[in-house]
Amino acid sequence: MRDLPILESHDRPFLRAEDLVITRNGRRLLDVADLALGGTGPTLFLGPNGAGKSLLLRCLHGLIVADRGRVTQDGQPIGAEQRRRQAMVFQTPVLLRRSVAANLDYVLKRRGLARGARRARIAGLLEEGGLSGKDRQAARSLSGGEAQRLAILRALACDPEILFLDEPTSALDPAATQDIETMILRAARRGTRIVMITHDIGQARRLAHDIVLMQGGTVAESGPAHDFFDDPQSQAGRRFLAGGLVL
Repeated sequence: MRDLPILESHDRPFLRAEDLVITRNGRRLLDVADLALGGTGPTLFLGPNGAGKSLLLRCLHGLIVADRGRVTQDGQPIGAEQRRRQAMVFQTPVLLRRSVAANLDYVLKRRGLARGARRARIAGLLEEGGLSGKDRQAARSLSGGEAQRLAILRALACDPEILFLDEPTSALDPAATQDIETMILRAARRGTRIVMITHDIGQARRLAHDIVLMQGGTVAESGPAHDFFDDPQSQAGRRFLAGGLVL
């Protein structure tokens, strides 16, 4: 299999997966020869259910170790130090049984911020996420959109270099989705590297700088979003855009 191109010119790939293979019960679930993600993104992963998108995202974040191959960040294998520079938000928000403010305070305290600095940071985050005035509310009593905004704010609290998002708006209505997309674009403009999975082609058109299309555990196509949507180079890409399915 030929090497896939680096998505954007960069002195060194920010993230790279090489010869990455995961097999379960004799079935190869992931087989990525060479995928390199550079620049600031956002990069959006597309593909049908079972294509390996979430599995690859977890490998890039170091949550899953592949049977073979390696993942590197700035040329270094993903380890504790690299994961400290990353954050991940899942499709269903995972919130602590604490107040909204306490969810943010928890991660800031773990990073060693002093109490006064934490208070100021929390106030700024709540304002950014449209949650001012809800600081004392139980986090798990928030609406779906509010809960996902809090989950993203908590991920952004320590200014990660990379933010992984696994379908963060799949269960939300259009207004809540727009709020999340605004937060994502704001974070990207500040320099956070966004790597995100979506099934919403419209969302990918709105957000993506680069596209990675997956099919059967492999990367079928990758490159600038405008090239993919205007003139996909793979048969899988053409079929996906025509009907949302990869055959």
